[in-house]
Amino acid sequence: MEDKTKNRLYWIATVLSAIAFIVPGIANLIRLPHIVYDMSQLGYPLYFTTIIGGWKMLGAVVILMPKFKRLKEWAYAGMVFDLTGASLSRMFTGDQIQMIIIPLLLFVLVIISWYLRPKDRKLE
Repeated sequence: MEDKTKNRLYWIATVLSAIAFIVPGIANLIRLPHIVYDMSQLGYPLYFTTIIGGWKMLGAVVILMPKFKRLKEWAYAGMVFDLTGASLSRMFTGDQIQMIIIPLLLFVLVIISWYLRPKDRKLE
């Protein structure tokens, strides 16, 4: 793949991944009613919305920032844990198939961002 194309795809996947974490991160932090309802249905305590919301926001910021290579690895790992955990939580509670698949699609987007990141954003 041409470097220019790879770089464009990286930034598209990275910005979309960041948005996919910033928006629900804010929703978790301000405890929008549908977030509170979903978390309750999944069996999570209300305070978990604050914890997960903060982590989502931090992860999104870290993958956008230059440098901090090791922190980026942790942010991507956290995103993978969040998305696979969300999908599995929904599956175990008998949620609708689209609610199980959506986090998995975002997981693919995060993996594309991680895989295509430029050399100066990778650990040696």
